[in-house]
Amino acid sequence: MSSVIPEKLKKEDEVLDSALRPSSWQDYVGQDKIKENIRIIITAAKQRSQSPDHLLFYGNSGLGKTTLAYLVAKEMGKTIRSTSGPALERAGDLAAILTNLAEGDVLFLDEIHRINKTIEEYLYPAMEDYKLNLVLGKGPMARTMELKLPKFTLIGATTRPGLLSAPLRNRFGATFQLNFYNLEDVKKIIERSGKLLKIKMEPDAVEAIARRSRFTPRVANRLVKRVRDFAQVKNAGIITKEIANSALDSLEVDMMGLEPSDRNILKALIEKFSGGPVGLQSLAAASMEEEETILDIYEPYLMQCGLLERTPKGRVATNLAYEHLDLKHLKKQSNLF
Repeated sequence: MSSVIPEKLKKEDEVLDSALRPSSWQDYVGQDKIKENIRIIITAAKQRSQSPDHLLFYGNSGLGKTTLAYLVAKEMGKTIRSTSGPALERAGDLAAILTNLAEGDVLFLDEIHRINKTIEEYLYPAMEDYKLNLVLGKGPMARTMELKLPKFTLIGATTRPGLLSAPLRNRFGATFQLNFYNLEDVKKIIERSGKLLKIKMEPDAVEAIARRSRFTPRVANRLVKRVRDFAQVKNAGIITKEIANSALDSLEVDMMGLEPSDRNILKALIEKFSGGPVGLQSLAAASMEEEETILDIYEPYLMQCGLLERTPKGRVATNLAYEHLDLKHLKKQSNLF
């Protein structure tokens, strides 16, 4: 299906996303303990004139894993090269990237849980011994060529750490879990974004947006840009609490930050399976969502909000989910069986 968003607007959003990304530790709000530990690792490595250990970041989408990787490279004063697990299809793809790294550079590997298992085998000696063993030719004529690599730091990012093999996971010197942000930190992020975008926002409007932002910086920035559009058209560009709430209502983002897809999943669970327990495959079919999408995008936040529970028997809607969707009568009916 072709996109309905004009290419010009897509590029504008990409430029804005890049502009809003923190460029220093001072601008990076939240995740304080992680920032402190990473800075100690980097400082100690610089004092020893070494590259820092390989780092693994995991957590829900939009929490700042990519931004942290770029800040690490900046703190080290080195270049960062970015790629993703699915992009590495052949050993030659990995070799091309690794052999072009300079001493001390950072390689950022997003969606590392989706890396090809064959590529993973090549990655082990690269991470441990900074060498790459390539097999040239086939059959009796095949031979192994060893390539020496510069010392580098690999930063992996994933939303699904459980899908990483134990050998790969164990080769990272430090692993950090990024959590959902608190309300005050999200408000600071929105205020900073407002200043960068030169938007006039009242304090009550900042809080209104923050409460519906799923406690996720990427979502908060996306909502700020969309609310800005409404304010520009309806209120001379000034974002008041009333404009913010009106815009978010129009975008179907409710008071808990749930969007239509979130509510659709909960309603399918309640209306078609009496609130559960139900397996992921059945829930995905009933809500017409991909299983991975539910696992990566929707479920973490629904669980964080206390609307969904994951039990050994399957997913279960909580009492709060019934109340939030005003489906309390269905709760009573399900208790009859």
